[in-house]
Amino acid sequence: MKLLLDANLSWRLTTVLSEHFGECTHVNKVELPKPAKDIEIWNFAAIHGYTIITQDSDWRKVIARSLKLYSVPLANTWVPSP
Repeated sequence: MKLLLDANLSWRLTTVLSEHFGECTHVNKVELPKPAKDIEIWNFAAIHGYTIITQDSDWRKVIARSLKLYSVPLANTWVPSP
């Protein structure tokens, strides 16, 4: 698994995580503008096969925009019990 750590996480985590997950790099170490916008990081990860690791709550907006045709709101779904 290839992990890409967002800017809000320490680059020091790359060493620890790479021992358990294989390739792990920090967003500041790849060919992106500094600071990179969330959508730029999303596109880079998609093109290069990375899974993004972040603590940033704004990512929900990026994911929602990118997957808007496929998103299904489940938070307010009521399913009756049998």
